Amino acid sequence: MKPNIHPEYRPVVYRDKGANFAFLTRSTATSSQTIEWTDGNTYPVIDVQISSASHPFWTGKQRLLDTEGRVEKFRNKYARRGSQQPR
Repeated sequence: MKPNIHPEYRPVVYRDKGANFAFLTRSTATSSQTIEWTDGNTYPVIDVQISSASHPFWTGKQRLLDTEGRVEKFRNKYARRGSQQPR
């Protein structure tokens, strides 16, 4: 590998302020803000708007927009009148 071309890969804290949730992972992302983590060390912190703690898919608070499936909606929209069958 060529030296000095890769970004630094280091521990970073990602924080979701809306859900009051943070986690420590490794990343090449940079930030000028820092936070003191539970282990007593200071790490760069990156604020995110959505995480697994606030995303509807992961929290189980997902809204269903329609009760019919996509195939059924297609069939209803393009159904032929009468008993004609497609060839």
